[in-house]
Amino acid sequence: MQGEEGTFKVKLAGKSVLVVGAGKSGQAVCEFLSQKQARITLTDTKTEEQMQPLAEQLKAAGIRLALGDYPQVTRDSFDLLVVSPGVPLTVPPVAQAKAMDIPVIGELELAYRFARAPIVAITGTNGKTTTTSLIGQMFRDAGYHTLVAGNIGLPLASEVENYSRQDIIVAEVSSFQLETTQSFAPRVAVVLNVTPDHLDRHGSMAEYIRAKSLIFAHQDQEDWAVLNYDDPVTREMAADCPSQVLFFSRQHILEKGIYVQDGKIMVADQGVTEITPVNTLRIPGAHNLENALAAVAAGYAMGIAATDLARTLESFAGVAHRLEYVATIDGVKYINDSKGTNPDAAIKALDAYNEPIILIAGGKNKGSDFTQFARKIKEKVRVLIVLGLHGYQIEAAARDQGFTNILQAQDYPQAVRLAHQQARPGEVVLLSPACASWDMFNNFEERGELFKQEVLKLKGRA
Repeated sequence: MQGEEGTFKVKLAGKSVLVVGAGKSGQAVCEFLSQKQARITLTDTKTEEQMQPLAEQLKAAGIRLALGDYPQVTRDSFDLLVVSPGVPLTVPPVAQAKAMDIPVIGELELAYRFARAPIVAITGTNGKTTTTSLIGQMFRDAGYHTLVAGNIGLPLASEVENYSRQDIIVAEVSSFQLETTQSFAPRVAVVLNVTPDHLDRHGSMAEYIRAKSLIFAHQDQEDWAVLNYDDPVTREMAADCPSQVLFFSRQHILEKGIYVQDGKIMVADQGVTEITPVNTLRIPGAHNLENALAAVAAGYAMGIAATDLARTLESFAGVAHRLEYVATIDGVKYINDSKGTNPDAAIKALDAYNEPIILIAGGKNKGSDFTQFARKIKEKVRVLIVLGLHGYQIEAAARDQGFTNILQAQDYPQAVRLAHQQARPGEVVLLSPACASWDMFNNFEERGELFKQEVLKLKGRA
């Protein structure tokens, strides 16, 4: 259960806090801690020159900077470390702090300790952003003052204190954020699925699962854990949940939970309630049906009426960069799925379409195996266009499966031109990279925006 925040608030005043990582999350933490009268040092491997003009703004706000190299952490120097999600927990300041029992938390944990509004938190390898956005819309449509924040782009610390007990916070949370939690216990914890991802960071699938499980580890019997019954990993998590478990399933009729029967979304709990027919959903693909079931479960657990749930499901059109329709040019649909940053997400994207597909894929591999992805490519794709740092790995996996209709592109403008040349009326050009964007872009949004720009240039010429 979410507890009172007063004692922690008192402890921050006058305390020396090291914020590790100067990205969006670290900056939000610095601003938050400044309001609590903490003494703040911000460290990052970037130099002061690389961080201008932000560095000058931070110094003007009274924040001490330790840039270009990490400071030594001792019991005399810092009382608390707040680590940004993008910073591995193996960096020297974290290791030093842990060796001396100096608390190490992340922005999610810090914000949680000051939260008054109930939190619905969503994690999973794929579908987090769509489901978080859908749940947020459900609460807004039902009349709640609703904050949608977290891994979705807005740091929780930036807004958490502006929401009261009568409001709702809907938070997308990643494994990177969860691994620095100590007491985080949302009212509803949603785990959509767990498939291999970020193994370069976590080291093993077991550690990745453990990090995801932290979303419900500190809940109690008044809280809810919403789990995917069709995913073996999340189904087994139920045995370790200290809270009430509510399953959702696309493939099974459940005695208790949210499921599909006769083409309708149903809720079974002290009777059976129909929510809405599946064909009223505007977001495409079987995976988005699962996201919708999870959203219904979260809304139901928090008491949203069936009619309100149905109204949102029937109007929600999805989020940018996730199976986002861009344009139809010469009878060919162009779809931006830049948020498909791992093989499982890209497989789900391929499964969302029955038409022949021209697939653009590649980027920075996060430790994934592309074998299953390559099998799906052979099944669904007519032409594969690869690019980016590890595009060659996708090409090699596809060739191992006997798929040879592969083209290489140097950049996104060329990839879009090649796709346009190859595509036939009635087909789909799909960007679903199965890789991170960091080899060529700052983030997947930047990658998706460039893809859309290049497609719209084609449309203009057409």
